[in-house]
Amino acid sequence: MANISKSPNLLLIFAPLIFLLLWHSWPAYALSNNPSPHDFIPCLLENSHPSHPISPAIFTPKNSTFSSVLQSYIRNLRFNTSSTRKPFLIITALHESHIQAAIVCARKLHLQMKIRSGGHDYEGVSYVAEVPFFILDMFNLRKIDIDIEKETAWVQTGATLGEVYYNIAQRSKIHGYPAGVCPTVGVGGHISGGGYGSMMRKFGLTVDNLDDALMIDVNGRLLDRKAMGEDLFWAISGGGGASYGVVLAYKIKLVRVPEKATFFSVQRTMEQNALLIASKWQHVANKLDDDVFLRLVMDVKNDTKTGNKTGRATFNGFYLGDSENVVSILGKSFPELGLKKSDCNETSWIKATVLFWTTNIPNGSYDSVLLTRTPTVNYLKRKSDYVKKPITKKGLESIWGRMMELDGPLRLTFNPYGGRMAQIPENASPFPHRAGNLALIQYAIDWNESQKGLTNKYIGLTRKLYQYMTPFVSKNPREAFYNYKDLDLGINHNGKGSYLEGRAYGVKYFKGNFNRLVEIKTRVDPANFFRNEQSIPVYPHHL
Repeated sequence: MANISKSPNLLLIFAPLIFLLLWHSWPAYALSNNPSPHDFIPCLLENSHPSHPISPAIFTPKNSTFSSVLQSYIRNLRFNTSSTRKPFLIITALHESHIQAAIVCARKLHLQMKIRSGGHDYEGVSYVAEVPFFILDMFNLRKIDIDIEKETAWVQTGATLGEVYYNIAQRSKIHGYPAGVCPTVGVGGHISGGGYGSMMRKFGLTVDNLDDALMIDVNGRLLDRKAMGEDLFWAISGGGGASYGVVLAYKIKLVRVPEKATFFSVQRTMEQNALLIASKWQHVANKLDDDVFLRLVMDVKNDTKTGNKTGRATFNGFYLGDSENVVSILGKSFPELGLKKSDCNETSWIKATVLFWTTNIPNGSYDSVLLTRTPTVNYLKRKSDYVKKPITKKGLESIWGRMMELDGPLRLTFNPYGGRMAQIPENASPFPHRAGNLALIQYAIDWNESQKGLTNKYIGLTRKLYQYMTPFVSKNPREAFYNYKDLDLGINHNGKGSYLEGRAYGVKYFKGNFNRLVEIKTRVDPANFFRNEQSIPVYPHHL
């Protein structure tokens, strides 16, 4: 595989000195409160591969760069406060043997391990815990090896989606990959949780386009698809890899895309018939040409001149083709939108994907957006829902009214289904939300450092809006998207909770696939070593 980031060779040279510093700076609380962490570094060194010393990958709180390593992949400032529990150690794995050593030693010493790739998990479960823990950080393992002739690529899980897109585009103008639009999302969490993006109506989910995987299991064995078996491969393709092992890489299947793609955005307020247009969107968005992905964002706009509030609808579109065609398609199917060619930006699929994420491109440099690993971060809360049938105009109007009453920077993003999403069986992957869904809703609220005193208020507003939406969304269960992690749905306390605790959230995320995930988990990790607050539990008789 071609490496797009070089390992810090100087650290390898000074590895013995680094170890001595780490040993003498080991935190006092670890020595006095729990003897296991004290034994962790010696165990790691003992199990380290001679050709790949682990010392350069070990960071403790006394290390001068510990905080920057920890904070560089925290994407939600709610979990970057002085009172947030910090890990007693971080391993920034540089080689697969470092992962194997971490698993062997953590099991031996009964230590809690959190696995982090991009850090975009909304509830911080990859880098926060209620008990003493360490982080296995994958960001150094981000090799991408593309085979255009076979239309596949091996991608290590520490890579970001932006890096994957960039590398594909460097090799071909007619190949892409159907994944998310945010370039800083880590491959590991995105793919293992299902993954979707603006090409899902054409090609399905990210996990619908996988061919193989490499993972390290609870016994430290490196397994590919054949060695792990179809059950385990199925589980880590949408059921959350961190419940079953450490996924090192996925082999993805590239898709054919046209040389031209189009991005457009149309915004309307209530005074500009937003209610009518949003209502019609529900009846056409999941039935449009599969090449069209038309997202609806509902929020509230404040008029700075009058001080009045109004409901606003933003329609962001992505089309695999030229602007003339998409204007024609929507002119016939959705004339209420009033899309014009002047609204469109006709470009390549990769640039259209970036524009779907942000139109603020510095100096026109798409590469810098794709390759950045330091996004702007805020405090945030996210939730999710599934819509099975259109909401009436009266219902939409009442939702906007409720958002105005709540008086916060709330957004509801409706992502349309249909197309390929309706053709794949519910049990093809752990992700079950297929035919019968009109749209996935993401609830979003963001606030910055100056507003951190409003944290509880803003989280409360999101919960109130979620409660208000109950009549309009799926029921029995009220479904949710695993990539949009939401601890409000239930917590497996300290990752050691019961099967019943796991069902509270597991059935919402996975519906009828939950029990199969539990069966696989119980078979491959019976002692529940790989766990977090919303991991897949094991059946009780194995504990």
